[in-house]
Amino acid sequence: MPSSRTCSLEKMGHTLTKALQAAGALLRKNISAPKFIRPKGAVDIVTRVDHACEKLIIALIQKNFPKHAILAEESGAREGAEYTWVIDPLDGTINFAHSLPMSTVSIAVEQEGKIILGGVFDPFREELFFARKGRGAALNGKKIRVSQIRDLDKALLCTGFPYDQRQHADDYLALFKNFLIRSQAVRRCGSAAMDLCNLACGRFDGFWELKLHPWDTAAAFLIVEEAGGTVTDFSGAPYSIYKKEILASNSRLHPEMLAITRLAG
Repeated sequence: MPSSRTCSLEKMGHTLTKALQAAGALLRKNISAPKFIRPKGAVDIVTRVDHACEKLIIALIQKNFPKHAILAEESGAREGAEYTWVIDPLDGTINFAHSLPMSTVSIAVEQEGKIILGGVFDPFREELFFARKGRGAALNGKKIRVSQIRDLDKALLCTGFPYDQRQHADDYLALFKNFLIRSQAVRRCGSAAMDLCNLACGRFDGFWELKLHPWDTAAAFLIVEEAGGTVTDFSGAPYSIYKKEILASNSRLHPEMLAITRLAG
């Protein structure tokens, strides 16, 4: 007979998936509509849809798990529980604001400091990535694995730039150059969650970025690990969603990629 904990995890997974799909439907509906953009910084913005998606997601979680804590991009943190839901209602806001359909919804569940469930939904390609700790990763219900590429010069990498890119462009471009000249190519898609999920299913071979927030990577980093990838900081130490450096790979490329990030440090 299933334990109450197993049933609870299954219920959390169902709620997580339902929230991803509901928020994703809002993104699809509003991709070409006026965005009502508000600046948060020089290049950091938020739209009305960010808030609408987050409100919808939190309402679904609180209906099913009223005692759980919430850590969300637009509304901050509500603490004090064994389980915390880490929410990015719209990853790729700048893309969305320009009606470029390359954005995702990302939701994870953290239990006492460890991510145990993660889901990322791309509503424009109708791709739902999901992982449960120790159970593997899937795309639309089918198991996924990272790529088999072993040499960096044959690898397709991806990255993003932090919102303070205007102040530190030279530093970020120096690291970008070091990867660019050693790899087959580098892409920049504008959604860290999407990049990491594309790594998890073998479309990309490696990823790095600086100054991300917990909600940017909480779900997708678990998906990468459960798909056979490796995720660390730039020194090779275990990754935490509260760190400001992330290096992810198909595992085979990790030593070569670490050699480059360690030089940057």
